[in-house]
Amino acid sequence: MIKGEQAYLDLCQHILDNGFKKGDRTNTGTYSVFGHQMRFDLSEGFPLLTTKRVPFRLVASELLWFLKGDTNIRYLLENNNNIWNEWAFEKWIHSEKYTGPDMTNFGIRSQEDEEFNLLYQEQMNLFKERICKDEEFAKTFGDLGSVYGKQWRKWKTSRNETIDQVQEVIESIRHNPNSRRHIVSAWNPEDLPEMALPPCHTLFQFYVADGKLSCQLYQRSADVFLGVPFNIASYALLTHLIAHECNLEVGEFVHTLGDAHIYSNHVEQVQTQLKREVRAFPSLKINQEKSSIFDFELTDFEIVDYNPHPSIKAPIAV
Repeated sequence: MIKGEQAYLDLCQHILDNGFKKGDRTNTGTYSVFGHQMRFDLSEGFPLLTTKRVPFRLVASELLWFLKGDTNIRYLLENNNNIWNEWAFEKWIHSEKYTGPDMTNFGIRSQEDEEFNLLYQEQMNLFKERICKDEEFAKTFGDLGSVYGKQWRKWKTSRNETIDQVQEVIESIRHNPNSRRHIVSAWNPEDLPEMALPPCHTLFQFYVADGKLSCQLYQRSADVFLGVPFNIASYALLTHLIAHECNLEVGEFVHTLGDAHIYSNHVEQVQTQLKREVRAFPSLKINQEKSSIFDFELTDFEIVDYNPHPSIKAPIAV
């Protein structure tokens, strides 16, 4: 099996060559395949793609947000991370409290209509400012519902108890490393209606062998150009952090995809990326003075020798 970044590029080419043309929830259209797996040996470098720049700061701040059990974008905005804005913004513009210009088609028109795009950006900037400065506004419109952070750290049971899945899986790895139950699930059917976006990366499992910690993620829906590079780096970072806390080395990150798709308005960007030469992965340094996964901050991570090709912009489908 081909590993590393070439495995990702081969997936892109496979979708372009063999993907089914399908409609989707966002009305953008995709080229899609079902069922795919990639493997990344974390001992050979940190899998931050090199054929385009992947912003590690955004990856790390999002993961820390999940690990805090947070579901409000205020923390992300305070760390200059805008990757979840559109879902919260959509909640605001469809509410009775919104009194600005009509934004109902922003997900479709913002890339095509210059005048509309300017209006959209003005309203988005206003929205972000209010989230950061107005606590009540942030509580009402910044919260994304029962998304990843809640499920990972505060899963509510039918008995009204709370399960901290991440803490439990760390204890399981420490005390029963051979267990086949090192699992964290974000897919809570009861809570799906309360989520701004049902979890795309739905379940992950850890595996301990030869003193190394490996992680496998099942991702039901995979935006291969924009989302998957983030997911690869995020779960690689998570594996490093849990291995660090459990005094283990890192093994593999195994990425299993359900519906793996390239949006129709990302095809040119993917073709550009496929023409670029793969470079060596960077390495990750983490603050050795901290032990608990819940104590880390952005300043505790450093990416060393990252030499990617330039970033490639593409619209997000909401």
